[in-house]
Amino acid sequence: MTLRGTGRVLACMAVLLSPLAMAAGKCERLVATGSPDAPPYSWQDPNDPKHLIGANVDLLRQAAGELGLKLEVLSAGRRDQALEEVRSGRMDLLLDTPMQVEQLTALDYIHPPLQLNEYLVWTRHDAGLAFDGPADLARYQGSLSEHARLTPAFSAFVKTQLKLVPAQNLTQAFQKLVLGQVDYVLAGRYAGMAMVQSLGMSNQLIARGMPVDRPGLYLAVSHNSACNDSWLRGQLAKKLTELPISGASEAALQRNVERWKAQLQVPSDAPKN
Repeated sequence: MTLRGTGRVLACMAVLLSPLAMAAGKCERLVATGSPDAPPYSWQDPNDPKHLIGANVDLLRQAAGELGLKLEVLSAGRRDQALEEVRSGRMDLLLDTPMQVEQLTALDYIHPPLQLNEYLVWTRHDAGLAFDGPADLARYQGSLSEHARLTPAFSAFVKTQLKLVPAQNLTQAFQKLVLGQVDYVLAGRYAGMAMVQSLGMSNQLIARGMPVDRPGLYLAVSHNSACNDSWLRGQLAKKLTELPISGASEAALQRNVERWKAQLQVPSDAPKN
């Protein structure tokens, strides 16, 4: 073989063994799932129930596209079913999971989180509730949707220090607040804003003060996924770092708040958060 021929062979081998080529050869398609009931971050598409839509879906789709990977985001049913599909490796990614220590044996969490879900204290405009911090809530009666996902530390505080009336969803929690059955509601900033506006309660309810909790919604890769390798994890982490800086994260959030609000105008199609 001539020197020129040897050079060509070595060049071809270098391309084939490059990280991008190796990654593409090993995993060209990702399958993700997540919560079917967590708008504006992820929820079941009312027009296509087999798939999920939402801000986190859009961000993951953008990241995968920039990495040259095909992505499908399927609904796996309830949150616990979605988690099991990813734990087992039947699906590769969980796109909106809080950090859970007990899941570290099954999942690799990608940092930074896709989003930070800020929980605020919502009250009636005319409420005399004195609130400078979470400890002040102990003297009042509150409500929290059963779909809420808090950080472990704040969840422990809620269970031991606060008096909360459970609500099946955010709609029910806000209705209790308007009717005077509770003094406040703990709800996410964007989910609360969209729900208050869609229910026509903007003149009655207001968010108070700073966030009381800021749980991260992480992208997690299954240990049992054939796609889980250092290249993919590193590239996803890089993309998740770039998305907020570019403004893509905020744009996706605002776009999906409006999408969800539009769906809430039709009660039969409204996701129950």
